Amino acid sequence: MMPVQTASANPFVVHARVLLASLVGTAVEFYDFYIFGTAAALVIGPLFFPAESPAAQTLLTLMTFGIAFFARPVGAVAFGHFGDRIGRKSTLVASLLMMGISTFLVAFLPSYAVAGWAAPALLCLLRFGQGFGLGGEWGGASLLAVENAPKGMEARFGIAAPLGAPLGFLFANGLFLALGLGLSEADFLSWGWRVPFVASSLLVILGLWIRLRIGETPAFREAMEAAPPPRVPLGRLLADHPGAVLAGTMGVIACFALFYLATTFALGYATRELGFPRETVLAIQLGADVVFAIGILVSGWWSDATSPRRVMAVGAALTGLVGLGFGSGLAAGSLPVLFLTLSAALFVMGLCYGPIGAWLPSLYPVEVRYTGISLAFNLGGIVGGALAPLGAAWLAAQGGVLWTGLVLTAAGVVTLVGVLMAPRGE
Repeated sequence: MMPVQTASANPFVVHARVLLASLVGTAVEFYDFYIFGTAAALVIGPLFFPAESPAAQTLLTLMTFGIAFFARPVGAVAFGHFGDRIGRKSTLVASLLMMGISTFLVAFLPSYAVAGWAAPALLCLLRFGQGFGLGGEWGGASLLAVENAPKGMEARFGIAAPLGAPLGFLFANGLFLALGLGLSEADFLSWGWRVPFVASSLLVILGLWIRLRIGETPAFREAMEAAPPPRVPLGRLLADHPGAVLAGTMGVIACFALFYLATTFALGYATRELGFPRETVLAIQLGADVVFAIGILVSGWWSDATSPRRVMAVGAALTGLVGLGFGSGLAAGSLPVLFLTLSAALFVMGLCYGPIGAWLPSLYPVEVRYTGISLAFNLGGIVGGALAPLGAAWLAAQGGVLWTGLVLTAAGVVTLVGVLMAPRGE
């Protein structure tokens, strides 16, 4: 049996192991999720919906991409139930396995030309599996860090899970960039796009190895010693904390909208409509990803110095401002302007996203915390991650890309309201 942390273990080693488990798990999560997003922007439409017009391909691809966001709350309830009843560690192992297996199997799907409509049907099924597993992943990874954090360092520990996003994005985009540079277009469309899905298994194995070496969080152990867990955590959550669920859901919408408009939507628009080479846009997004990571790091230190609530409110307000210039930045047709636009969006996302790991747990008591933060985070993902890109695509089709930033402005307003109405748990 692999060793796990004990109460007598060196605190530095325990904290390092916990932070690494939180970081690696969410890096795997975002790698898995983003390779699908990148494939959706580049190849899913022609391979799985070839009979449709380009505009219809885009909408169908975004709908397929969005299925996972509707699966996430289902996974949040399922994994949250066990996370609040049997513990964070075991639940996190199961969620990572579910997500990893679903992602790995995408690599072996037949195209529409081979299997007809069975191909997109299987794609949707695996996409649902991805989202279901992810529904229990982020919340548990955040709790793993925050519930082990020393007093006064909750936000800095809490950014471990958010930092998995730029790390996973870096691995995913970097691999697609390398494949694009090393393969012909025909080879990339034939089999090259499948390689990142196969490679995901290596990251999953690493994540599992690390997570099997950690113990349960002190906060959960203390809660279980004080009283038995609720029989139905979801029922207790909705009965006692409905306002916190609504506020938490609204509070995460901006970060999802910023991320998926600045990555998946922007990549598709820049390559299809502006005609920029795929590898060039991927390289620009990699540069903007570094700015994203900086924003998360800034938010962690700033949140501990002030409060996560204040930093998120600033981020939400800046999201509204970024939205006013986002469409113009895409429409400019300039690579430097594109880089600045995406960098600004992702830096602001860092300010919105980094504090969430400490802010959401403060809204719920320990006995329903896994369910609460997972449900709020993933309900917000439906609006910000699935509906926002669809809304941007619809606005672009109706009135041009200049209008797409209004989606971000609206998301910023909703998040600001959610943050300000949330109960003060800090």
